[in-house]
Amino acid sequence: MAREADDPTPGLLLVDKPQGWTSHDVVARSRRLLGTRKVGHAGTLDPMASGLLVLGVGKATRLLTYVTGHDKSYDATIRLGQSTVTDDAEGEVAASADASGVSDAAIAAAIAHLTGDIQQRPSAVSAIKVDGKRSYARVRSGEDVELPARPVTVSRFDVLATRRDGEVVDLDVVVDVSSGTYVRALARDLGEALGVGGHLTALRRTSIGDLQVAHAIDLERLAALKEDGEPIPLAGLDDAAAAVLPHLALDDAEARTIGFGKILPGRGAELAKPSHRDDTAADAVALDPTGAAIAIVRRSGKDVRPVIVFRPSSSQA
Repeated sequence: MAREADDPTPGLLLVDKPQGWTSHDVVARSRRLLGTRKVGHAGTLDPMASGLLVLGVGKATRLLTYVTGHDKSYDATIRLGQSTVTDDAEGEVAASADASGVSDAAIAAAIAHLTGDIQQRPSAVSAIKVDGKRSYARVRSGEDVELPARPVTVSRFDVLATRRDGEVVDLDVVVDVSSGTYVRALARDLGEALGVGGHLTALRRTSIGDLQVAHAIDLERLAALKEDGEPIPLAGLDDAAAAVLPHLALDDAEARTIGFGKILPGRGAELAKPSHRDDTAADAVALDPTGAAIAIVRRSGKDVRPVIVFRPSSSQA
């Protein structure tokens, strides 16, 4: 069957976002290079940050919700001794304090209190909506915004190097965090706990779930491949879905049932139960006997129902 206009080959594209670009800039550039408007991204990166940005192309944009929900890893630099209005290096310095006397032991103790399951107050200049308007937009218009704390998990917060320069202390750290965690808020809270203030001066995302920045392509290389007529390193829909979701293997008859958007009886016990907080956390990708991704499915009592159908089974006549 011929593809319709602007019906691109679906898949995920891992991009190494350069510093200074917005996530929307990367999407716009990728749309031009791929020749389609059906491109979206998962997990926004601030302009000052670099690293892994996952793009969905065509039908694979439906997978981006699931990519966003995975844990993430970052390399970062935290400066102690200065706090900024944005909690990162893009904002003006709001206060300074002499951090030269802060010991390594005190830093380690404060980090320990910011590790594990914690309550975190997001930065006011975040994309979280407050009464329908982005928090950062309210701050820029002069409003004072105080976002409520929410539960997040910091499973790793390690200091790799400490550099002392006059009254400031720079910490190179690596953090592994749950979705929705703000690394610049960790920098702010660490500085506050030590009584000297702190902010983020560098941030690089290295992974989202099993997706690694080591396998990403930068925009210059992407443009060169396009110019040379070389194939774009797109993870196809089947591999992409299997990489970001648990699997449910189907036989031919089951694949036909799910492919036609019908409920599959009797296999619900093989899937996790949806939670009241997040149904998508229990979803899985249904694979036909050839390994093709047929649909995203969810447990419904004893049965399984399709949430998103990608296509009929490739094993059907």
